[in-house]
Amino acid sequence: MRMRPVVNFFQVAWLVMMLVAVALLAAITTMHFAIHGAEVTVPTVKGMTVADARSQASGLGLDLDVDNRYYSEDVAAGHILVQMPAPGTVVRREWHMRVAESLGPQKVDVPETVGHDERLAALQLRRVGLEVGLTARLPYSAVAEGTVLAQDPPAHAQGIARPSINLLVAASSEGDAPDGFVMPDLTGLPVVTAQAELASVGIKSATPKFVSVPIASVGNNASSKPPVRPGSVTAQQPSAGARILQSDTVKLTVAK
Repeated sequence: MRMRPVVNFFQVAWLVMMLVAVALLAAITTMHFAIHGAEVTVPTVKGMTVADARSQASGLGLDLDVDNRYYSEDVAAGHILVQMPAPGTVVRREWHMRVAESLGPQKVDVPETVGHDERLAALQLRRVGLEVGLTARLPYSAVAEGTVLAQDPPAHAQGIARPSINLLVAASSEGDAPDGFVMPDLTGLPVVTAQAELASVGIKSATPKFVSVPIASVGNNASSKPPVRPGSVTAQQPSAGARILQSDTVKLTVAK
């Protein structure tokens, strides 16, 4: 009779321990589902329309943002070119997917903005569905302040990637130092002239690379293209129209 209370005590203790273990297991299971239930796998949206991709992402609890738009010969306008994160990536709900949208093949003709006022140039670009990209300013007193000196890509360029045009605009000669330049076309110029033009705005040029240029044969079928003069620039890097900084070094290829 005296052992009965002891037995009851151990039974109660065992029952309490079981209840605690069950509670802990339930808590761990709840946490597991709470954590992993908030995770989703990024779907493949490349090639889909932006509307369809946004709908699919929303159904998984994800947000979809269009970061950029590019011309593409292969992907139809309004469809997605690339996506981040990559398909199959596990992320938390409410994660932002970032995509680039195709504009389809380039159909607009890049207008000539050089010589025009900066605001007029921006209006010309918007009229054909383009926009102003980077704007660099160069102190230049030969034209009115705000005049476009160069553009990248150049007028009538084909195969451009983005619907934006970078501009080099004349600034007051009393202003601050320029924040960038648009590379001029130096091909055909004597190398000393090209180097002097670069030096006038503080841009360095590397030691020229001299190459032999084949001479066209003389005869009835000879090319009408004028021969390349020795000492003239045949190629340059960066190419004409590219944006460069004052700290950059230009490489010139020169005919022997």
